[in-house]
Amino acid sequence: MAYPDDRKYTRDHEWIRVSGDVAEVGITDYAQQQLGDVVYVELPEVGVQVSAGQPFGTIESVKAVSELFAPMGGQVVEVNGHLVQHPEVVNGDPHAAWMIRIRVSSPAEAGALLDSAQYQKLLG
Repeated sequence: MAYPDDRKYTRDHEWIRVSGDVAEVGITDYAQQQLGDVVYVELPEVGVQVSAGQPFGTIESVKAVSELFAPMGGQVVEVNGHLVQHPEVVNGDPHAAWMIRIRVSSPAEAGALLDSAQYQKLLG
């Protein structure tokens, strides 16, 4: 699987794609493979502040429940309601299935994240 170059990645296997001051957040293909069949996603309410590296929700599969960590800090401006109703979409195309959109509070936080090549190297 190729990891798209238009976003940054975390060591916790989330991705973030920044466009202006708003960013989409999701999980990587590696993460969904490790989880297996996703059956439930719990996401925050619009308006909630999230902090880089801190949990913002949970994802549940037939194997486990895992926390979702915010790659960057900001305010949640949109939640993917379709994903809440159809969590299995994450397994089909995790790099298209964004979970939340945040208004980024500190763009400099992106500097601590991995690019596509660094992330693929992390995975070995």
